[in-house]
Amino acid sequence: MIAQDDYSSFVLWGPPGTGKTTIARLIERQTGHTFRSCSAVLSKIAEVKELMERARFAHLNESRKTLVFIDEIHRFNKSQQDAFLPYVESGAIVLIGATTENPSFEVIPALLSRCHVFVLEPLTDADIYEILTRAMPALAKELTMETEALHLLARSAGGDARKALNNLELVSRQAESGEHLTAESLVKALNTRSVFYDKGGEEHYNLISALHKSIRGSDPQAALYWLARMLEGGEDPLYLARRLVRIASEDVGLADPQALVQAMAVRDAVHFLGMPESGLALSQAVVYLACAPKSNSLETAYNEAMADAGKTSHFKVPPVIRNAPTKMMAEMGYGKGYRYSHDFDNHYSYQKYFPENMAEKDYYTPSQFGFEKEIKKRLDWWQALKSQQVSENKKRNKK
Repeated sequence: MIAQDDYSSFVLWGPPGTGKTTIARLIERQTGHTFRSCSAVLSKIAEVKELMERARFAHLNESRKTLVFIDEIHRFNKSQQDAFLPYVESGAIVLIGATTENPSFEVIPALLSRCHVFVLEPLTDADIYEILTRAMPALAKELTMETEALHLLARSAGGDARKALNNLELVSRQAESGEHLTAESLVKALNTRSVFYDKGGEEHYNLISALHKSIRGSDPQAALYWLARMLEGGEDPLYLARRLVRIASEDVGLADPQALVQAMAVRDAVHFLGMPESGLALSQAVVYLACAPKSNSLETAYNEAMADAGKTSHFKVPPVIRNAPTKMMAEMGYGKGYRYSHDFDNHYSYQKYFPENMAEKDYYTPSQFGFEKEIKKRLDWWQALKSQQVSENKKRNKK
C-alpha cells in the first residue's frame, strides 16, 4: 500500500515500542494524499468529528481521500467509534488505527469488518540491538559501550524499542563525556528490574491461559514459570488464588478431592499473608494441582445437567420427595410414599428422584484415575442394588 500509495483502512495492533506510530509517520512522509492524525488520549471526540467533516467535504468537492491516523484507537468507546463508521463507509477517509489492545475486543465489529488488521510482534533482541547500535552515534556525549552492555540493554527492553532507547538516554545522561560503558556500570545506572507484563490487556489473559494449561497438562515446571511471570509482573495474587480454586474443580475434581481443600487453604494464606510471602503458598498449590491426577468428569457432568435444566425447568418436583412442613401440604400428598434410605438394608432403597415426566439420566461418569476409581466402585454397587430392586418390583407388579 505504501509503495503504490493506494490504501484501504487498517489497524496496527501490537505491544508498545513495536513501530505502530513509526509506520504511520512513514506513510505521512510518503503519501500524496492528505494525512491527518489524532490521539484518542489527547483529542476530544468533537475535534475528531470536525476532522472527519473536513475529510468528507474534500471527498465530495475535490474527490480527495484523507488518511486519518488515530493512535490508541481503543481509548475511544464504542459509541464514539460509531461516529467514524459513516466516513469509512463512504470512502471519505481511510482509517489507520493503532492499538496495544486486541481489536476483537476493543474495536466495534462494524468498524473492524472494514479494516485489515496487521499484527506487530515484539521486536527481537537482535532487532533492538541494531536500533541501539544506530542510536549510539547520535548521543551528544560521544559515549562508547561494550557489546555485552548493548546486548543487556536490548534484552531488558522486552521487545519494546522505545523502552530500549529511553534506557539508553537515561544511561547517557548519567555518564561522563567520552566514557566507555560496561555491562556492570549499565546495571548500576538503571538500578531496576523490569518484567514485561500487561495486567489490563491481552497479555494478562495469555499468561493465565498458559498457567492453566500447564497445570492441566501436568507440567509443574512450566506452571511455576508462568506463575512467576505473573507475580513478578505485579498480578493480584488473590486473582491467581481464585483461578487455582477453579482449576481444582475443573481439571482435578474428584480424582483428588484434596485438590480443592489445598486450593482453598492457599486462598486463605494469600489473603492472610499478602505479597511477597504468599508467592510460596501459590507455588505449593500450583505444583500440587499440576501433579494431581486429572479428571474433567465433574465439569462434563454439570454442563450436561445445566443444558437439561434449561430445557426442563418447567418440570415439577415429584410430590414424593417434597417436604411437608405443614398439615395442609401433607394432606396434599407432599412426601407421601417417600422411602427413608436409612430404614432399609444397606441404607439404600431405590426410588426415582428425577421429575415424573423425565427419564433418568447419567451425567457423572467417574474417570479411571485417582479417587474416582473408588467412586466408580460405589456407583457400581448402588447400581447393582438398584437393578436388583427394580427387577423385584417388576415381578411384584406382574403378580
